[in-house]
Amino acid sequence: MKFHNGCWLFKEGFECFSPQHVYEVRKSEKEVTLVAPTNRINHKGDTLGGINLTVKISAPMPEVIRVQTWHHRGGAEKAPEFELELPKDSSIEVVEEGTLLTVKSGHLSLVIDKENWSMRYERDGELLTKSGWRDLSYLKEDWKGFAYDKGGNAYMRQQLGLSVDELIYGLGERFSPLVRNGQSVEIWNEDGGTSTDQSYKNIPFYLSNRGYGVFVNHPEKVEFEIATEQVSKVGFSVKGECLDYFFINGPTMKEVLVRYTDITGKPALPPQWTFGLWLSTSFTTDYDEKTVMSFIDGMQERGIPLSVFHFDCCWMREFHWTDFVWDERVFPDPKGMLQRIKAKGLKVCVWINSYIGQESILFEEGKEKGYFLKRPNGDVWQWDMWQPGLAIVDFTNPEATKWYQEKLEELLDMGVDCFKTDFGERIPTDVVYYNGADPEKMHNFYTYLYNKAVYEVIERKRGKEEAVLFARSATVGGQKFPVHWGGDCWSDYESMGESLRGGLSLTSSGFGYWSHDIGGFESQSTPDVYKRWAAFGLLSSHSRLHGSTSYRVPWVYDEEAVDVVRYFTKLKLEILPYLYSSAVCTSRTGIPMMRSMAIEFEQDMNCRYLDKQYMMGDAFLVAPIFNDKGIAKYYLPEGTWTNYLTGERATGGIWRTENHVYLSIPLWVKENSIIATGIEHETVNYTFAGNLELKVFELKDKAETSVYQAEKEVVKADFEREENKITGNVTAGAKIRFVNCIVKNIEGAEMEIDGKDTVVTVSENGATFACEVE
Repeated sequence: MKFHNGCWLFKEGFECFSPQHVYEVRKSEKEVTLVAPTNRINHKGDTLGGINLTVKISAPMPEVIRVQTWHHRGGAEKAPEFELELPKDSSIEVVEEGTLLTVKSGHLSLVIDKENWSMRYERDGELLTKSGWRDLSYLKEDWKGFAYDKGGNAYMRQQLGLSVDELIYGLGERFSPLVRNGQSVEIWNEDGGTSTDQSYKNIPFYLSNRGYGVFVNHPEKVEFEIATEQVSKVGFSVKGECLDYFFINGPTMKEVLVRYTDITGKPALPPQWTFGLWLSTSFTTDYDEKTVMSFIDGMQERGIPLSVFHFDCCWMREFHWTDFVWDERVFPDPKGMLQRIKAKGLKVCVWINSYIGQESILFEEGKEKGYFLKRPNGDVWQWDMWQPGLAIVDFTNPEATKWYQEKLEELLDMGVDCFKTDFGERIPTDVVYYNGADPEKMHNFYTYLYNKAVYEVIERKRGKEEAVLFARSATVGGQKFPVHWGGDCWSDYESMGESLRGGLSLTSSGFGYWSHDIGGFESQSTPDVYKRWAAFGLLSSHSRLHGSTSYRVPWVYDEEAVDVVRYFTKLKLEILPYLYSSAVCTSRTGIPMMRSMAIEFEQDMNCRYLDKQYMMGDAFLVAPIFNDKGIAKYYLPEGTWTNYLTGERATGGIWRTENHVYLSIPLWVKENSIIATGIEHETVNYTFAGNLELKVFELKDKAETSVYQAEKEVVKADFEREENKITGNVTAGAKIRFVNCIVKNIEGAEMEIDGKDTVVTVSENGATFACEVE
């Protein structure tokens, strides 16, 4: 929120109260508390009135400092709060020297000038950001004076300085430019599509390219002004009497994400089968079992490996969403149909949401038992958008949550494997919750309880290793319940670009995996857009064909679209060992699979604003094509790169412009990388052990990898090159392909020359070998 009127004045009606100095310091083992009056105390008489701020500083874990500031602390505690994973045995180091008070946490320090209030965040003495006069402040609207305060809204705000060349990323899924500088951002979930400043997934956390992050610990609306209100500052504000934020050190942006997800939760590891191709019925199309099976059989007949079939809303009768009852007019034998689908080796996903239409058979039961959100007068809260007379399940009620989960259990018992948890954004605030939760705080937080309830029932019924959602809305911690997709986009290149920006912004905010509707959702794309989007979609962490009013099977576009979807689906299955192993790393660290170039190449200034290309894991660079001319324009960072599809070698540090046919996309592997691939990879569920080819690209010095399946390490390999000698160690049987590299005089393994490559075969017990490079 903007409070200023230019540099010196505030908006009419606002008064600002900021610490002038520190009057008292109280220390304990875990925190330090500061008494920070907003007028200067010259004598005891000055303490008899005025605004005082209480500032509590702690270090909940290494490299993290938490700052909590209150005006009045007497307000009732209001639920909900984010579910944070904070150690119980934290301690704090506080040093006072002269007028300076320093709080230390590892390499990170917060230095406060007690005499003339200011705050400096430093890393090993180097300034990261600072705040000074009127930056940390309590603001009151329509202030009438402390003794007769009948004014309007109160706000707490912090502003942190921006250095020259400092750029800000994150704040959840945002479809505007990837760099947040110059943007005003409201953390307030809405169902607004991908072409506005609204977002389905708002996260009050941002990343700085100076290697730190800020997490504002408030579920309610948080408003950010990033180089807008004051162009050399990031401001964030909340309504009320307190402000709570965490300052997180890196020093790299990846390390910030590791620590942020230490606090808010790691992305869970999705099952292997989720990384294959998902096909949907689409939204409002007409379909029955015959239609469904024709899609499944049509994909099989055309040689397109399919992993998951998804039933969107119309598996239920219109007006009855959500009642979890199959529409018997078109699905007279749902259990038998699911068995027939699963006999073809597919998993099944069905659409749900947490809204219960008035015609649903569940409505009366939910109303009678108090399972829905209510209006202040006790009525069930209803409206007519989406479904006439819909009510909203109240997940703060344990019995309502259990009731909802029991309905899902019936579907799981029938043969459903996972759920698409749609909606959960436009949650009203003129409501009463079962547990008395604050409706303003619940607006964003509702989606956490919704997705958690669904995820946990799958986990309970199927096991942790099989739990997965396809979710649209999210808040802090939602990354623990993957996968999330990008919402309702149009079917054109502009929306394809919006979608990618939204995905890269989301994965810069603690989310490990991301998907989107291949070809776009609204309307129907041209065959050209569909084919380009298919290449992009199948080189995302998760891939789904889905739309609104028309089917998204490739043959409704043209036969070349069939070729494109087949080609890139098989390519994704080929590199599945690499992708799944990258996902294991993501689940353990919080570093996203699909990430912006800025996160991967922090020191390369050319990468800072790039939002039309990305890294998939540590090794792959992907540059989708966003025009009907087939022209790719992208940047290769420094180093030697290898085109995965053609074997071409290129020296980086350059921009490239190329023309690509539909069966091509810029897909490059950086030097010193190992791509684990499957030799036989006909379906998504293939076994990795004994079926791996490890492709080594441009070994300059060292490269290593671990390949996982079902979270267990299948093989570990490392290679080292000194001048023209290579040594390798592989723990289990595999083929090693040195791409664009001819070796000789090998000892400890067998080899053969394959064109420009050398293939080394390692026995099932593994081997250590040495060879020379020609």
